[in-house]
Amino acid sequence: MTGPQLNVPPMRFVLAAGGTGGHMTPAQALAEVLMARGHEVALITDERGARIPGLFDGVATHVLPAGRLAGGPLGWLRAGRSILAGRAMAVALYRAIQPAAVIGFGGYPALPSLIAALGRRIPTVIHEQNAVLGRVNRLLARRVDAIATAYPDVSRLPADLAERTHLVGNPVRAEVLALRDRPYPPLDAEGVFRILVTGGSQGATILSDVVPEGLGMLPPGLRRRLQVTQQCRSEDIDRVRARYGELGIPADLATYMPDLPERLGWAHLVIARAGASTVAELTAAGRPAILVPLPGATDDHQTHNVRELVAAGGARAIAQTRFTAVELAKQMQKLGLEPQALENAARRARGCGRPHAAEDLADLVESLGAQGRES
Repeated sequence: MTGPQLNVPPMRFVLAAGGTGGHMTPAQALAEVLMARGHEVALITDERGARIPGLFDGVATHVLPAGRLAGGPLGWLRAGRSILAGRAMAVALYRAIQPAAVIGFGGYPALPSLIAALGRRIPTVIHEQNAVLGRVNRLLARRVDAIATAYPDVSRLPADLAERTHLVGNPVRAEVLALRDRPYPPLDAEGVFRILVTGGSQGATILSDVVPEGLGMLPPGLRRRLQVTQQCRSEDIDRVRARYGELGIPADLATYMPDLPERLGWAHLVIARAGASTVAELTAAGRPAILVPLPGATDDHQTHNVRELVAAGGARAIAQTRFTAVELAKQMQKLGLEPQALENAARRARGCGRPHAAEDLADLVESLGAQGRES
């Protein structure tokens, strides 16, 4: 979809995203491109999103109430009240700043933001990061002007909306995109084997439970080459550090890694959940992975997220019910004892990347914003 950028005057855009990394990270990537093109950007999110460090620094951020559509009749009533309150706040914001378009990235704060935009006839776009259309995007898909997707096939996206659907990919941060120009780190049969373990923005206890034990089962010749960087939940980090110490495996552990792109750059293998942003970053950088989809993810979307990458040979997926120390050790030996296999997987992962996602999405929202001004 990438083509010449539109010659458009500066505009204001509002990005609306729920407060998880999966929604906020692609919104941040789009914001960077829009601001680089001379536009103004405002963010609508919830309290969680406003607290995520390192995102949307210097961007006007507005926190809206956004109830979850769960909990039975009483929960729905509370959610309805929150949505109405959020809609009123969004209407007031739009009156003040007159946005050219509103772009929703899913999550409950996007719902009142987009409802308010639709009521004021402001052009609207939704971006779906996963391979299954999310709940909020599902509610709005027939009403918005454009639907941007990260995958060519998105479950629960009605076929009759094809004309307004645009495959752009999942925008990633500029620091991650820059890794695409760096070669896969050299790895020989005796060199240090660097592993990055991450459970996404919330961490993952299953990785803390299984990964140290699985690495501890590797043959001594492979185990002594390991160097592990692992993101852990705060309640897990001390016991995981102690376990790596007992196993004699060097490990750098943290609950949050602000320099994650740099760590990804020198990793030979990633062990992770299969969130949309994780998959997008792996394919942007070209890094092989062992992925463990979150079984409780809505509509099992993480299992769908990995299919393209696994089919291409860029990753291996292990269902959580099968993710044991023995299974991990088995997969690690297949990969770790064949450096060329890892390099081949890295190349195949890179081939699945859509590096122009942020630029293509910016082109789309600029186009709709310009049309809105003319109408």
